Amino acid sequence: MLSVAAVVAAAAAALGLLLLLKVRLPCPFEDALFLLRFGSFGFKLLRIYLTGRVVTVLDRFAQRTKSNPNKTFLLYEGRSYTYREVDRRSDQVAQVFARPRAGLRAGETVALLMSNEPDFVCVWFGLSKLGCALAFLNTNMRSRSLLHCLDASGATTLIVGADLIDAMKDILTHIKENNISVWVMGKSCIYQGVNTLADKVEEAPDSPVPTSWRSTHHLKSTFLYIFTSGTTGLPKAAVISHLQSLRASVGFSIFGVTKDDVIYISLPLYHGAASLLGIGGCIELGATCVLKKKFSATQFWNDCRKYNVTVFQYIGELCRYLCNQPKSEGEQKHQVRMAVGNGLRTDVWKEFLMRFGNIKICEFYGATEGNIFFMNYTGKMGAVGRSTFLHKAFLSYKLVKYDVQNEKPIRNEQGICEIVNKGETGLLLSSVTKWNPFSGYAGNKKYSEQKLLRDVFKKGDVYFNTGDLMSETEDSYIYFRDRVGDTFRWKGENVATTEVAEIIGMLDMVEEANVYGVAIPGYEGRIGMAAIILKPDQVFDEKIIYNHVVKHLPSYAYPRFLRIQETMEMTTTFKRKKLNLVEEGFNPKIITEPLYFLDTSEKSYIPMTEQIYNQILSFEIKL
Repeated sequence: MLSVAAVVAAAAAALGLLLLLKVRLPCPFEDALFLLRFGSFGFKLLRIYLTGRVVTVLDRFAQRTKSNPNKTFLLYEGRSYTYREVDRRSDQVAQVFARPRAGLRAGETVALLMSNEPDFVCVWFGLSKLGCALAFLNTNMRSRSLLHCLDASGATTLIVGADLIDAMKDILTHIKENNISVWVMGKSCIYQGVNTLADKVEEAPDSPVPTSWRSTHHLKSTFLYIFTSGTTGLPKAAVISHLQSLRASVGFSIFGVTKDDVIYISLPLYHGAASLLGIGGCIELGATCVLKKKFSATQFWNDCRKYNVTVFQYIGELCRYLCNQPKSEGEQKHQVRMAVGNGLRTDVWKEFLMRFGNIKICEFYGATEGNIFFMNYTGKMGAVGRSTFLHKAFLSYKLVKYDVQNEKPIRNEQGICEIVNKGETGLLLSSVTKWNPFSGYAGNKKYSEQKLLRDVFKKGDVYFNTGDLMSETEDSYIYFRDRVGDTFRWKGENVATTEVAEIIGMLDMVEEANVYGVAIPGYEGRIGMAAIILKPDQVFDEKIIYNHVVKHLPSYAYPRFLRIQETMEMTTTFKRKKLNLVEEGFNPKIITEPLYFLDTSEKSYIPMTEQIYNQILSFEIKL
């Protein structure tokens, strides 16, 4: 028989092992479930590689339509659209553009400028059935940025929503000069040379086009172009392969969403989160999606109750808007059990759960063009994800020391980057391999190369530079800390400071512009601000610069504050210094130089006062 001492020792050892596992694996059941779900997707990919038969999101949609044709796929403004109805209308779109007059063929690119509506999905799928790549255009873009995006994607055709055609009037001539045909999703149009599409779709047969037209020979083939603001210049067309779209489409299922859930999407479909994870995720599950034209904080919970929503997509700003709504009775009377998204601050996270009940927050991290992602499947507050052995085996990443002042990774005497310790903040890099490629951007190859770091840890290795500062705890949770480079995020959109600076620099009065983002307590991200130097003998004209900014930039990229300087600090490599400007913000008590605020009610920049400053901080003036 075992002695008492042996039993006590064995019990102590078992307890010690349990405590060790608790530290290393604080949530073993959730980890196991994640690995099981993720592993299932991995086996599907392996089967594709072994059999050579490529299965795409469009193929999955065809399978869902065949297996459950009468199930509601989309709910929009009180009307339901079944999988079969969406499939048939997408066939009609395909038939219109397969005709000789339209002349679209496999391999061509079509740009899509549409708000959230069922026809966005129908046009997307219809053209994909022809083997075309779609370029999703941000509906906030105007003039120069829009023309640039058409050129970067190589689009030969542009399809515009009926509600957005007026935004095109100033550049229609330029578009036609570039031999791009323009179609409006309407039955009539006042602009000459614009084709109507809605009437032709209704008249077209709904017979499927040959499946051979959309045949995809490789998962790395281009499926979409989604525009993202990088660290320099105008928006870049991130190449989204079929592999990336498949990865995104399993996000909901890995988090535990099922075919019986009703998923609410109010994020814009031109973003990958809503289109790839949202629409693609609904298709992968065979679930139902409630599509909202535009997010409304006042209508949100009523919509959730009306449509029996169980899951919704968010960005941090969305949840903050909901928390800022006046409290009302019955706020927790809904069926929402899960929210999936990114960018949620810890303080808003806490308040959201207190206000609206026991909703599992599933935060994730992933750049549109990136090859690395993290998923917070345990609901750990504040974390953007959790690292597992799968990340280390197949999605290898490193957090390296970063020089914020000189905006580059720190390398030692041997030229090797140094990994930070657990708990320390470092630049997130992701290894680029055959199994985990970086698709890059369409057009100029230099933009793709700028996102890569070479010879990071050994000669010949290649890593994708996310441009994000992150940290990892001892228990393998990943936390987002900040963005680096010349990009900031406002209203859920990335803003490239060089693009804004170039726009401001077009004005005759401006000698130089230094654009940056400044934080405001209570708001997500950073709001735009610009320090400018006027040309000799030029006078600052508040109205002219306001009209110029509003005409050429999307609203989220407006520099809401202007600071007039006589000289601009530069680094030894002749880059404009921003750290001190960012720290001083827009506080008129600190800044002695002329300071202005963009006032939309006055349609002008107006002098920044302490009263305006205090009103902004107290939310009397909403930004």
